[in-house]
Amino acid sequence: MAFFGGSTGVIYRQFSVTVIAAMLLSVVVALVLTPVLCASLLKPVDQRVAAQRTDLPVLRPFLHWFNRFFARFNSSFNGLRDKYHAMVGHMLGRKLRYLAVYVIILAALGLLFQRMPTAYLPDEDQGLMLIQAQLPSGSTMEQTEQVLAEVRTYLLEDEKDVVESVMTLSGRSFAGAGQNSGMGFVRLKDWALRDDPELKVKALANRAMARFAKIRNGRVFAFAPPAVSELGTSAGFDFQLQDRGGLGHAKLMEARNKLLEMAARDDRLTRVRPNGMDDVAQYRIDVDWEKAGALGVPIDSIHNTLSAAFGSAYVNDFIQGGRVKRVYVQADAEHRMLPNDLERIYVRNSAGAMTPFTAFATGYWTNGSPKLERFNAFPAMNILGEAPAGKSTGEAMQAMEEITARLPSGIGFDWSGLSYQERMATSQTGLLYAFSMIVIFLCLAALYESWTVPIAIMLALPLGIIGGIIASMLRGFPNDVYFQIGLLTVVGLTTKNAILIVQFAIAKVKEGMDLVPATLEAARLRLRPIVMTSLAFGFGVLPLAMANGAGAGAQTAIGTGVLGGMVTATFLAIFFIPLFYVGVVRLFERKEPVRSGKFPADAVIPVEGD
Repeated sequence: MAFFGGSTGVIYRQFSVTVIAAMLLSVVVALVLTPVLCASLLKPVDQRVAAQRTDLPVLRPFLHWFNRFFARFNSSFNGLRDKYHAMVGHMLGRKLRYLAVYVIILAALGLLFQRMPTAYLPDEDQGLMLIQAQLPSGSTMEQTEQVLAEVRTYLLEDEKDVVESVMTLSGRSFAGAGQNSGMGFVRLKDWALRDDPELKVKALANRAMARFAKIRNGRVFAFAPPAVSELGTSAGFDFQLQDRGGLGHAKLMEARNKLLEMAARDDRLTRVRPNGMDDVAQYRIDVDWEKAGALGVPIDSIHNTLSAAFGSAYVNDFIQGGRVKRVYVQADAEHRMLPNDLERIYVRNSAGAMTPFTAFATGYWTNGSPKLERFNAFPAMNILGEAPAGKSTGEAMQAMEEITARLPSGIGFDWSGLSYQERMATSQTGLLYAFSMIVIFLCLAALYESWTVPIAIMLALPLGIIGGIIASMLRGFPNDVYFQIGLLTVVGLTTKNAILIVQFAIAKVKEGMDLVPATLEAARLRLRPIVMTSLAFGFGVLPLAMANGAGAGAQTAIGTGVLGGMVTATFLAIFFIPLFYVGVVRLFERKEPVRSGKFPADAVIPVEGD
């Protein structure tokens, strides 16, 4: 996991390095400290004598109660162990029947995995919500500020239990700059004050969108930021609609509007919005370069004069109060407001005379995009959106692809930001699982010096994975990066449970027991440590599965998958592991005539010198 690239690899690397460091430390503790602790602490003690010798008589009833509790617990557990032993023996006597059950489990695993929705990262409540406002083309800054003031009033008064502060900005948004654009940053109260699900950022965004839909002067969107701030500006998907056939800006705009119309009717999509600037009225100036040349007007003079009059131009510095300040020239506001103001502009020609601008240029009104938008060298328009409650971003992305397929020929699409990373992560999943299982198989083959015994252990891996998938689906979680990390953890834990039984079975066979009795004895002896370690790990990850507050999305995703996988890896795999071991050994390994150093009576023992 530590060697994968991209942003997905960064997440994997943090997890894998942490687990590797912890495992190395646990190996050192197990090999060095644990034997010393066992020799010091695990000494035979008569509980009755210890209870009588206690210096505090008040503790004697408690010790007596504890002894009775543990005696009953051991009696109950031993009864369950005997039933488990009998069930394993029953399964070993009917191998084909239970192998068919295993095949059914594999088929269910494949079906559930295919139906599981996909995503990249879970949505996180980061204590922040973003606002984007877009007014019709030609709206003034004052109109934009009025809309943002209405937004601030609603958030600070109607949502005061959730919102701590609001900051808005007119004239600029995530889509671009313009008088008809605005944006806002909403800071929410501390997570400890927002335990109720209705006080989370997603619930707030839903209520805000319902309220902002009543604003008639513009479109206002409320959304949570992405889980990774560098990958886009909002949670959900990041879609690029491209003109790959050279159809032109008008056709691309027509396709965008048609896509937004179809997306509004799809129940797999919500808050689908263009992340760009609408076409605006533009005054286009055409210069007759032949007339300009005949009048002796240089091209750079035409450009410089026009940009300085209607924009601005840096011309010099001056010193005032000991500080150097810059000088910019620009026409007065009343002389650069209308197209007729072009008639007042004069350009100096090569002879030093002033030439009226209208002598070589004409103008007319048109519509066009206020900024040049490209993606991967194609004219493109960015569209953002989210999946509704109960749906995943993978389903929303699939819906967008299906809608785009119904658009005119020549219109294509691409993914960017979080959506691009999700596509990459999905394509890497199979390789990641395959690589991890190959590494496990090679380590087990080296451990047992056999190519066949590890097969029995590897067959148990799906029994843990299916529990993680079922648990995540029951809670409505998608197949994202953290779920994949959780499944890889479950794979290792399932391997551990299988090793505990197989290792003892191999040892019993080497001592001279037959294969089936040795396997049954190993299953009986190792049931307690398997259940003990599995329950300890399960209760250890339980707080992750029930997490709340900052980072809860990632914690619940990984905790739920691991906890569900641990349940099936314990209470399902312990029945099938002995069956796998017996079946694999009888299928692949030949019977040895010599076992545990004991020779048959008719064996010929070679002696040196014969």
